[in-house]
Amino acid sequence: MSERLSRLLQCELPIQLAPMGSVAASPRLPLAVAAAGGHAMYPGLALPPAALAPALDALASATAAFGINFIVPLMDRSSLELAIERAPYVDFFLADPDRRLVERVHAGERRCGWQVESVEEARAAEAAGCDVIIAKAWESGGRKRIEGPTLLALLDGVLDAVTVPVVAAGGIATARGVAAALVAGADGVRVGTRFIAAAESDAHPAWAEAVITARAEDAVVSTVFNAGLPEPGPHRVLRCSIEAAEALPDEQIGVIRVAGAETPARRFGAQPPTRESTGAIEAMPFYAGQSAGAVRAIQPAAEIMAELATGVPAPS
Repeated sequence: MSERLSRLLQCELPIQLAPMGSVAASPRLPLAVAAAGGHAMYPGLALPPAALAPALDALASATAAFGINFIVPLMDRSSLELAIERAPYVDFFLADPDRRLVERVHAGERRCGWQVESVEEARAAEAAGCDVIIAKAWESGGRKRIEGPTLLALLDGVLDAVTVPVVAAGGIATARGVAAALVAGADGVRVGTRFIAAAESDAHPAWAEAVITARAEDAVVSTVFNAGLPEPGPHRVLRCSIEAAEALPDEQIGVIRVAGAETPARRFGAQPPTRESTGAIEAMPFYAGQSAGAVRAIQPAAEIMAELATGVPAPS
């Protein structure tokens, strides 16, 4: 197994926590993943610097194996500057690879990545100067730009197209999935849905329980949860949350609490519920990938990481 991703991102295992809003509303889950040898991603989303700074401080004081992800259409540029100052790694999603953003990260002497959904995007990310490319496949949960290929097809094309380290993302929740992606040539894996049900997850318990009871076919691609977004797009969520939202007559359905801030929850809004959120929780988006069918129980992050690590081949 190549160790170049682990060396680049300063982690022991080539297993990366996906940057999931509301699941990692606090640094608790990323810190647990990093402590277990993985690489921890924290979701920058639209957080202002005052909200992002405490998470950066907590992560930087404990580990070098972490990074910040930004959804480009939502990104606060001041928060990007703060992340470049304090995080060893920064990556981006939901926009065409932008050489100016990559160069800004590199100017701060940080590593930079881009999450892509096609071979063309992967080529563009490498051409923009990215150090890492995350190949996010159709099976994955959360936001999407296109109806792209499934993981093995995407991975095969991306590995042929670029020379920088490639992280496989989408549908990976077990040791077998980790092994399959690494044997196929990925330098590492990004795991999201499995950690929604981590003991340290900030996801609302109803969301975690819905993931545990879901089958793979219950995670569907929809365009329902787009209210308030500057660039609406498709996303994979659990069908039960779509049905619950469609059944509600009211537009204001509760309160989302993230990083000490309270935001009114709109029907069909994009923000998923944290543990502290209140209201019609079941009608908020329960993002999940098709790997939901492999999530069986609430487990500590260290236990999940230990299981996933059994799929990592010994170094060659």
